[in-house]
Amino acid sequence: MDKMIATSAEAVENSILPKAHEVHTNPEQTQVDVPAELQTQDQPKSPARWAYERLILYIQNFEKQLDNEHEVAMGFTGGDAGVIKIEGMGYFDPDIVTFYGSDPGGTKTQLIQHVTQLNVMLRALPKNIDQPEPNRIGFRLASDLTKGGETASTKNDAGKTG
Repeated sequence: MDKMIATSAEAVENSILPKAHEVHTNPEQTQVDVPAELQTQDQPKSPARWAYERLILYIQNFEKQLDNEHEVAMGFTGGDAGVIKIEGMGYFDPDIVTFYGSDPGGTKTQLIQHVTQLNVMLRALPKNIDQPEPNRIGFRLASDLTKGGETASTKNDAGKTG
């Protein structure tokens, strides 16, 4: 039997329930809402799952603030990864988060990142001109969270969604 040894910080993180708190200069600013499904925990979560779930909430909240001419993109700090339009996101337990998308030139892109190196910046980029509606990946990812995130496809392909 393979048992994971957790540090005391990891044990505390795995035992708490997620909550978010924000303060903005604009009182109209949309706040991050934690869905009811994430406010209970039926089993401990890996650092990758924790990061994945919280990133989804931030992406969805960011998209709520965009107009119909923009889509969410992600900039990565600490390297030359640049910016990608987010088309999918996943995790691979215990500690890898993966981003799928395309760069501003349209080149297919995948970034695989260890949770301890995770530093991202959400950005609004114009949608494709020939696209009638912007893609809203945050809402698709959030619906995966409310379903428990353990569909057959995520079990079979190491957490890839999208």
